[in-house]
Amino acid sequence: MKSLKYKYIFIFVMVIGLIVYSQTGDGTQPLKNQGNLENKMDKNIKYETATLAGGCFWCIEAAFEKVEGVIDAVSGYSGGHVENPSYEEVTSGTTGHYEAVQVKFDPEKISYYQVLMVLFEQIDPTDDSGSFADRGSQYQSAVFYHNDVQKKEAEALIEQIDRSNRFDDKVVTRVLSFKNFYEAETYHQDYYKKNFVRYSAYRSLSGRDYFLDKVWGQTD
Repeated sequence: MKSLKYKYIFIFVMVIGLIVYSQTGDGTQPLKNQGNLENKMDKNIKYETATLAGGCFWCIEAAFEKVEGVIDAVSGYSGGHVENPSYEEVTSGTTGHYEAVQVKFDPEKISYYQVLMVLFEQIDPTDDSGSFADRGSQYQSAVFYHNDVQKKEAEALIEQIDRSNRFDDKVVTRVLSFKNFYEAETYHQDYYKKNFVRYSAYRSLSGRDYFLDKVWGQTD
């Protein structure tokens, strides 16, 4: 069983979360790409897609958008059995979805292996019951592979991390076949930019930054 070291942090985060949620609203329709991605893309480049889950999608999206070679990162929901789920449905833990981020990247600038490393350096891959202060299956980590090459690379990286003994426990991040991805509501996209103070407070209180600094020597 995982340590309860985040117990008190969790209480604080829930308070912050209620404040954040009450001020973001819940009636916004899901964001659909309206040409922004097309404007970023070069038609002569064959881009690739990675779909990844690492707990709070605000944090994972923020990490990927800072990486050279990443064209776009979109927060959403993946892996569940309900079509076009809402945030409220996913966070109830009843739809089977993970909070996820879909990443479009240029393989000439960043490899899929490097994309995976960005994910693993943002999470506790040994936590099987959630992610930092966020608990529940919807916050577990996962790699949704789009082809056999991605599957093999993800499995190989997990074996490599386990062999490194960086963590006391084995990696439990799931490697799952990609089935679906639904973009999250508009207010979740680029949340770290639009609500920087609230995002920073949530991220710090969640215990994520403390863990990343301890394990990887970095917090973003």
